[in-house]
Amino acid sequence: MAKKIAVLVTNEVEDSEYTEPVKAYKEAGHEIVNIEMEAGKMVKGKHGTEIHIDKGIDDVSVDDFDALLIPGGFSPDQLRADDRFVQFVKQFMDSKKPVFAICHGPQLLITAKALEGRAATGYKSIRVDMEYAGANFRDEEVVVCQNQLVTSRTPDDIPAFNRESLKILNG
Repeated sequence: MAKKIAVLVTNEVEDSEYTEPVKAYKEAGHEIVNIEMEAGKMVKGKHGTEIHIDKGIDDVSVDDFDALLIPGGFSPDQLRADDRFVQFVKQFMDSKKPVFAICHGPQLLITAKALEGRAATGYKSIRVDMEYAGANFRDEEVVVCQNQLVTSRTPDDIPAFNRESLKILNG
């Protein structure tokens, strides 16, 4: 059954951490909705990928979606400065809906205070932040926690990240 996936993304996202999961999810028949401050604008990845924003954060509800993707790069650090994105992520985690975060993506989970007691991974530079947030940090290509949270470290981990997130999406 096709799932509707929210993607929190802004400028300076790590291109492959957006494009490769999105391609895999679409190929599996799932719907992608890109969310940023406002609908209709374009944002650019660190390497030039242009991404059309479908919805503004004020126009969406967690109830509208089945899963959440948080790609890395500088995007999550920028988004976590806005409480609306932090609340959106917190509501996803609290509702036990699937959340997929790669590289610096867990920064939004840290700010949402949603990692306590959870097994997770992320880019090595945010390891201490994740540990302070209460995560059981694992240096592995992909960590799946409670059949809800899927995290990976770097673009090199994308194949494992996609495999495990698709397992959850496809139930």
